[in-house]
Order: sequence, then structure tokens, then C-alpha cells
Amino acid sequence: MEQKDKYIRFDWAIKRLLRNKANFGVLEGFLTVLLGEKIQIMEILESEGNQQREDDKFNRVDIKARNSKDEIILVEVQNTRELYYLERILYGVAKAIAEHIDLGGIYANVKKVYSISILYFDIGQGNDYLYHGQNTFLGVHTGDCLKVTTKEQGAIIRKLPAEIFPEYFLIRVNEFNKVAVTPLEEWIEYLKTGTIRPDTTTPGLEEARQKLIYYNMNKADKLAYDRHLDALMIQNDVLSTAKLEGLEEGRVEGREEGIMVGRQEEKIATARNLKSLNIPIAVIVQATGLSIDEIDRL
Repeated sequence: MEQKDKYIRFDWAIKRLLRNKANFGVLEGFLTVLLGEKIQIMEILESEGNQQREDDKFNRVDIKARNSKDEIILVEVQNTRELYYLERILYGVAKAIAEHIDLGGIYANVKKVYSISILYFDIGQGNDYLYHGQNTFLGVHTGDCLKVTTKEQGAIIRKLPAEIFPEYFLIRVNEFNKVAVTPLEEWIEYLKTGTIRPDTTTPGLEEARQKLIYYNMNKADKLAYDRHLDALMIQNDVLSTAKLEGLEEGRVEGREEGIMVGRQEEKIATARNLKSLNIPIAVIVQATGLSIDEIDRL
């Protein structure tokens, strides 16, 4: 692959480039492909990931956007495992809802929120690389889907709860192991490998080929980006080493525990044989190291 085809990681792009209105097309394309509808970003809102300092945490970056339907979209990249990740994204969505309704405002102003997590760690068991969660209310006895009555622009209409409640997308990047044939798969391929096909027509990736080229960055940004990659590699190496050491420690402890159990079972078998031969208890205690109570229970 030629030098010009080296592309910036998506988490770095979120932190440094995609907040610029000139680059909205990359993020809009990704969201359009993922959500299955045309997404137009109106503005980037304040979020934790807006900070751009040298000591920024590289483990997690996020971006919060408002689209043309006045909905809130949270996109987050998480590089390493977090024990209570689901609880945290739930809190993040609740916080976003609360932040965008005025104190004393009416509930009709509550905004729809999309939470999109791009994960580079194993969040749990599952065979898919993409999971989608949304609220539905099903009849316990009938199985039908409840529609709620609401009012929009002076008209009474019926909506599904999923049109109101938050939606969650979990993208398990490391679980993607297939040849990309759909626009969504092309996006996941880029998220995993950093490669973009030269003939791609996938929304967002066409723009990314022009906007996210590594060699177009200035010297300072290149150095910062390279440090970011080094930090990721070091962190992943530390975590892998800790995992291997933990497995080895478990195997050693398992062997030692197995030896101890075997020795105890051998003592019990010896004591049982001696007891069947009417050998005095004191002699059995001396021969096996078992207590009198342990021998009496045999």
C-alpha cells in the first residue's frame, strides 16, 4: 500500500478532525450507514472528548452531535475494557437527556438520543460484531407492540416507544472477521484495520480518503498521533502480559492445589486401610498426620 494511503485512526479523527464543520461528511456518512437514514449534523456539542491537551486520556474519546431532526448522537470509542461499561453509557445517555431539557420544561421537549460505542475490547459473550438495543413494549399475553399517543405540530399521532426512547449500538470491532461486502462492513473494516478501498463509494469513507490521510497532517500533529499509537501499543502489551501472567499463576495454583488434594486423599485412604486392620488410633495419627476426629469420621 502506498504511503498516501495511510489513514488516521477514527478515535484520533474524532478528537482532532471531525469536530471541524468541513469534515462533518465523514461522521455523517458513518452515521448514515449505521442508522440506515440520511444524517445531517448541525453542530458538535460540548462533551468530555472536546478537551485537547497533551495529558488527555487516550483510552476513551467521544463526540456529541445534534442532527437536523434535533436529536442527540453520542459516538464513543473505547480502547480497553471497563468493568461497568454498560452502566456508564446508560448514565451518559441519561445525562444527555437531562442536559437538553430546560428546568421546568415540558416532556415533549425531551430529545431522542442515540448512543454508539465503538469497542476495541471484549465486552462479553456473543458471536456478532454489531448489537443494537432499543425500547419496545410488548403485550405479555398478546405479543403485540404498543404504540403511544403523542402530539406533534398540533396533530395527534401514534408513535412506537422506540421512536422516543434512546437507542444503543455496540460495535465490537475485534469480532469482525469477514470480507467486507456492504457499506457497513466497509466501515467496520476501516475501524479495525485503518484501510479504505481506493474505489469505495461508501458514504463517509469517500470523504475519509481525502480528509484523514496521515501524511497530510502537520509535523506537530504527526508527532502527537504517533505518541497516541505508541501509548495504545504499550497499554495493549501491558494488558496482554497481565492476562498471560494471570493465566500462568492460575495454572500454578491449580497444580499446587491438585497436589495438596491428592496428598490429602492418599492420607485418608491409608488411614481407612489401617483402621480396617484394627490398628490403634494413635498409630494411625502418627502414620498419616490426620487428627483423631478425622480418623473417627472414616
